[in-house]
Amino acid sequence: MDPAQRTIVRDSLAVGLATGTYGLSFGAVGVSSGLDVAQTCALSLLVFTGASQFAFAGVLAAGGAPLAGALTALLLGSRNTLYGLRLAPLLGYRGGARLGAAHLVIDESTAMSVTRGSRADARIGFLTTGASIFVLWNLATLLGALAGTTLGDPRSYGLDAAVGAAFLALLWPRLDQPLPRAVAVLAAAVAIGAVPFTAAGVPVLVAGGVAVLVGAFAVRPPSSAT
Repeated sequence: MDPAQRTIVRDSLAVGLATGTYGLSFGAVGVSSGLDVAQTCALSLLVFTGASQFAFAGVLAAGGAPLAGALTALLLGSRNTLYGLRLAPLLGYRGGARLGAAHLVIDESTAMSVTRGSRADARIGFLTTGASIFVLWNLATLLGALAGTTLGDPRSYGLDAAVGAAFLALLWPRLDQPLPRAVAVLAAAVAIGAVPFTAAGVPVLVAGGVAVLVGAFAVRPPSSAT
C-alpha cells in the first residue's frame, strides 16, 4: 500500500469513528420509541442507514403506525439507490461481492470513494469507510439501547429530543444552496400544516413528497453551446 492509499485509510477510519459512535444516539432513541433492544439492534444491522432508522423511530415515538414509519424510512433511503448507480461502474464488483458492497452504500462511503482517481483507491475508501462505520454503528447501537433501558424513560433526560436533533444534524450540511433551503422551508411548512389533519407519521411523508415534486419539476438551465 502506497502513502496515498494509507492516507485514504486514515481519513476513512476517522470518518468511520466519528459517524459510527453516533449510533449511541440511535440506540437510546430506538428503545425510547417503543422498540426493544433486539429490534433496535436489528434495524442497525439490517437497514444500516442512519436517516431512515431515525425516521422510523421518530414516527413510532410520535404514535404513528409502523407502516407509516417504514414508508418514511424507505423514502429517505431511496437516495442510496442513486449512489449505487454511480458506484457500480466505479467499484466494479460482481456477484456476491457486489451484493455485500450494496449493504455498505451510505453517504459517507460514497463520499470517500467517488473522488478517487483509480478503482483501487475508490475501493479502499469505500470499504474502509463502510466497514468501519458498520461495525462501530452496530456496537454503539447496542450500547445506546442497553443504556436506554438501564436509565429508564429517556424523556426524563431530554433524550426524546434526539430524533429532531438528529434530523437537523443530517439536514444542515445539505442546505448549502438556495434550492435545498427553499425545499426545506416549503417541506417544513407543509408538514406543520398537515399535523392537525393527519395521523402521526403522515406529515413526514407529505413533506418528503414536496422534495420529490420539486426534484421532478425543477427547471434546469440548458447547457450553453460549444
